[in-house]
Amino acid sequence: MKLPLKGVIPPVITPLLDNKTIDVKGLENLVEHLVGGGVHGLFILGTTGEAPSLSYELRKEFIKRTCELVNHRIPIMVGITDTCFESSLEIAEYSKQVGADAVVVAPPYYIPISQSELMDYLESLIPRLPLPLMLYNMPSYTKVAMAIKTVKAAQELGAIGIKDSSGDMLYLFSLIEEFKDSPEFSIITGTELFMPETIMQGGHGAIAGGANMFPKLFVELYEASVARDLERIFVLRESVMKLYNTIYSVGKSTSRYTKGTKCGLSALGICNDYIAFPLRKFEGEDKQKIEQYISEMRALGIK
Repeated sequence: MKLPLKGVIPPVITPLLDNKTIDVKGLENLVEHLVGGGVHGLFILGTTGEAPSLSYELRKEFIKRTCELVNHRIPIMVGITDTCFESSLEIAEYSKQVGADAVVVAPPYYIPISQSELMDYLESLIPRLPLPLMLYNMPSYTKVAMAIKTVKAAQELGAIGIKDSSGDMLYLFSLIEEFKDSPEFSIITGTELFMPETIMQGGHGAIAGGANMFPKLFVELYEASVARDLERIFVLRESVMKLYNTIYSVGKSTSRYTKGTKCGLSALGICNDYIAFPLRKFEGEDKQKIEQYISEMRALGIK
């Protein structure tokens, strides 16, 4: 895997038929949809991938099938975040065995931890990992933000980058400034609207949920950002805003992004829209709205 990791890396949804069964055909379709769309890597078993809701058996099957389908065409990063330290290591070891390229870890969730406890955790975890590590800053879900001092210490231990999903552009720019002299350390935004600013400020890419549905749109936005083509960025970002104002706006819960993405992929004919417990998929009017929005975006030529 070439460093720094850069480009558009979708946080891949996990296609399911039910709580115990992967939508195998849907996964095949999704992988080819993403690779064919020109994305630069895949991040599986993250927040959008519903990882905490899936059994370890199902997670392992998903990792193995995805690695087989991708067959080293692009890098695969696997989320190993867990409440249990040893379980994170177990998934990391399995990911190495079946051909993944890196792992991603956010702070353990459920029990709030201090910054010093987070640092102790990373100091214990990183040396035992069999694959390169990408950090994942997701304070809205983990109850702790990764201080830049902690990120710096993790980088010295061997971390290869960070995905920042804080939504805080000042923090994101501070990360870019802090690591500007570390050319192999990737700063990746998890807020897809921030991709142009991230790239032009000196960052490396985006883990963009909308790229599950429209990979070419986000790849084109990345390429326009690298080229600093402001006119093209403006046009493409209007299409991204359509996602926010339509598909991402259906429903009231914070889970609407994942539910909307899965429903959108179903409307595109790519995979099933089943959501693992405790979440439930869109039905009725909400589903009809998503289908209509997808139809409108396809009519505009968005891919």
